[in-house]
Amino acid sequence: MAKPTLFPIAFALVLLLLFLSSLSASKTAAEEKEDASVYIVFVEEPAGEKPEAFHIRTLSAVLGSEEAAEQAILFHYTHAAYGFAAKLTPKQAEKLKKQPGVLEVMPSRTYSIHDPTTSASAQLSVI
Repeated sequence: MAKPTLFPIAFALVLLLLFLSSLSASKTAAEEKEDASVYIVFVEEPAGEKPEAFHIRTLSAVLGSEEAAEQAILFHYTHAAYGFAAKLTPKQAEKLKKQPGVLEVMPSRTYSIHDPTTSASAQLSVI
């Protein structure tokens, strides 16, 4: 009688472990997207390049593609200051701080001002 081998059992266990690790990696990526918030990024004035192109190129170095950068950018600042607003995770914001030409990366904050003479409140977004 042939002796059963452990190969099929070991192979099944390896496949199960790979499947479980891919599930946890996917969950982590989804959780990171949920942790994303708006950051304001100030950059140096780009020389010989349109500011929008510089913003996308700078952010794509962190996000991995120009498509991802274009989707993350919410607004380009090109007049009084150079920079952009983008939806980023804290880890992405930290990586972005290390990119050439990036001066400042800070979370966007919203402040409410309450008018005591009326019941209306105004919200101001800090840039």
